[in-house]
Amino acid sequence: MEKLDLRMLRWFRTRGHSPGLEEAAKALGKAGNNAAVWVVLGVVLALIDPARREAWLICAALGPIAIVLNYGIKLLVRRPRPVLEGLPPLGGAPSSLSFPSAHALSSFAVATAMFRVDPATAAAFVVALLLALDRPYLGMHYPSDVLAGALLGIVLGLVMPLSL
Repeated sequence: MEKLDLRMLRWFRTRGHSPGLEEAAKALGKAGNNAAVWVVLGVVLALIDPARREAWLICAALGPIAIVLNYGIKLLVRRPRPVLEGLPPLGGAPSSLSFPSAHALSSFAVATAMFRVDPATAAAFVVALLLALDRPYLGMHYPSDVLAGALLGIVLGLVMPLSL
């Protein structure tokens, strides 16, 4: 399994790279830091949809909640970030720990919760997928970190109460 993970990571780091795409990927990664894009989106939806304001604000809070949960898991697992000789990561991270991906966990948690509030927000899954795939593309995570984060995020998004 580790060899497959490493091969897949190398594939992500060596395919589809150009200066423009790498800059776009870095910008996307920054938007996902600390679930910022999800907080902003949840607050905007709360402002434009007062009937479901509470649920949207819970979605906004879910991103940072997922980040905290993720860090606890990272401390338990203690998997170091990937190192590929000759292919340094294209971004920085607040921790040297890799498993699971916080971008994937928070993105899929919020996208799942948003879909529960209003299925018309299904496009949030596209954003979540892009944010998740961005991590191995930048060399920040093994693909298995991303897959685990996405699965944990979906579970969190399904069990999170959407009202207080």
